Amino acid sequence: MSETSTGTEDGFGAQTRQVRAFFDSVLESYERMPMPIRRYALTVLAPAGVFFLVSLAGAVALPFPVLVRIPVFLLGVLIVAGAVLYPRLLVEEQRRGLENQLHLLITHMTVLSTTNIDRVSVFRQLGREEEYGELAIEMRRITQLVDTWNQSLDDACERRARQVPSKPLADFLDRLAYSLSAGQDIDDFLLGEQNAMVQKYITVYESALGNLEVMKDLYLSMILSMTFAVINAIVLPILTGTDATMTIGAVIVLFVFVQLGFYYVIKTMSPHDPLWYVQSEYRTKADRQIDIALYGAVALSFVLVCVLALGTAGVGSLGLAVRGVMLDTPVPLLIAAPLTPLAIPGIIARRHENRIKERDEEYPGFIRALGASESAKQSTTTAVLKTLRTKDFGVLSREIDRLYVRLNMRIGPTRSWFFFTAESSSYLIQKFSEMYNIGRQMGGRPKQLGELISRNMNEIIKLRRQREQATVTLIGVLYGITASASFAFFIGLEVVEILASFSTQMNLDQLEFGQLIYAGVYDIPFIEFLLALIILFNALLSSLMIRMVDGGHKANAYLHFVVLVWIGCASAVMTSSLAGALISV
Repeated sequence: MSETSTGTEDGFGAQTRQVRAFFDSVLESYERMPMPIRRYALTVLAPAGVFFLVSLAGAVALPFPVLVRIPVFLLGVLIVAGAVLYPRLLVEEQRRGLENQLHLLITHMTVLSTTNIDRVSVFRQLGREEEYGELAIEMRRITQLVDTWNQSLDDACERRARQVPSKPLADFLDRLAYSLSAGQDIDDFLLGEQNAMVQKYITVYESALGNLEVMKDLYLSMILSMTFAVINAIVLPILTGTDATMTIGAVIVLFVFVQLGFYYVIKTMSPHDPLWYVQSEYRTKADRQIDIALYGAVALSFVLVCVLALGTAGVGSLGLAVRGVMLDTPVPLLIAAPLTPLAIPGIIARRHENRIKERDEEYPGFIRALGASESAKQSTTTAVLKTLRTKDFGVLSREIDRLYVRLNMRIGPTRSWFFFTAESSSYLIQKFSEMYNIGRQMGGRPKQLGELISRNMNEIIKLRRQREQATVTLIGVLYGITASASFAFFIGLEVVEILASFSTQMNLDQLEFGQLIYAGVYDIPFIEFLLALIILFNALLSSLMIRMVDGGHKANAYLHFVVLVWIGCASAVMTSSLAGALISV
């Protein structure tokens, strides 16, 4: 008995410590804000508190059903919670910015440390890489402490380690400061740090994927619960006589809040590992094809929407003809049809993404062979590529051949490698090629650079395969949720229509039972339109979630959006048709 009570006390104590640690982190985040705490309290916290009191008063005093008043109260809670936790969210955003590309920065630092530049110049060079975001800012702060305040590099690293919100970065800077103060060369330390860095990155990446699995199950449970709430909001007014439109609209707002919350959480938890190399200086063939398809698809969708608008208004001969077709077409299909062209840019982007993945698979072998050949032959990159271009590197062979042609035409190495990375459209190829090129120009050993880059990229490719499996699972779950939720929504609406028809046929208003069924509180066409809007919003957020987890091109979201809309609308139409057939039988 004592052991059980001790275990319970330990569990309660652990939870208490976690809560206390969370509140401490919130208070600490206020001190890190660029805005003074007093000013933030007056401009943000006070208005949020007033809004909460107004929403609380409205939830208590408004003569609306409970299902309507709950979202009003929750909106006030959401505003206050957002205002209170916003500084904590800012610190969390900064922490993610520091940790998202830490593995790339350490690899880049290792490459630079093996060249002929001094160790402060390594940090100075990394500070110029704007793609590293918060990490580049942190590198500039370290060099500023060295240049402006005349501190040693190890003291500057140790000082920044105490102030950064990221524990992995703080630990790395602490170890680096200790090694430098002990007299160890920075290249020896970083080369020894590579294995530890890769293992930590693998642990963090797999942990993020595991968290996404948990969130997927939680999301499934919450959406099923909200689907049940929507069904209740559809069916209950026929028994209670409350305003059905207002009740359903309020539950839809609550449904939207839940999905927005999960979208933000999934966006926060998804590992930062983009697939595409995005740059505006040079428009590749893939970029042009996707842009043309996107503009054409949007224009075609706009034309279809205008045609449907003419049909709705019944303007002109075309409008009258379209109106005749629209009267016989279910509302969900009328909503899904104009959106279908948006799938075209998604299909094109998906095709190019498959080729990018194939290039990523071939690149480690290419860069390892390039580095080893340059070291063995003691020759230039151009001379080595003359031989390597004849080897089979799959879909990467074309880019390798064009790289050789540009270098052979005396185009500068930096510019030639830029076109190579731009045409490959791969984010990893761009980053690692830039590291290799800079390392070679600054006197680094090609074989060492090639092996280092190849090993790190192979590890990332393995993690991407796990991410791809998690994405496929998430897609299946979201598609299934969309179909089942749409079926549940419209089967509830069909039940209401059946009861309303039963009330009319039996003429229950003249009987004592008339007060049991309130068919007059429903505006069936408008409620059907609201349910179709739920399908649209669910498809929008679900497609954005898939894109966040997938890490691919933004056009992928268009493809999943169209598919999800059609799944939801087709399920709604089939449900209505099946219910109508059962009634007729």
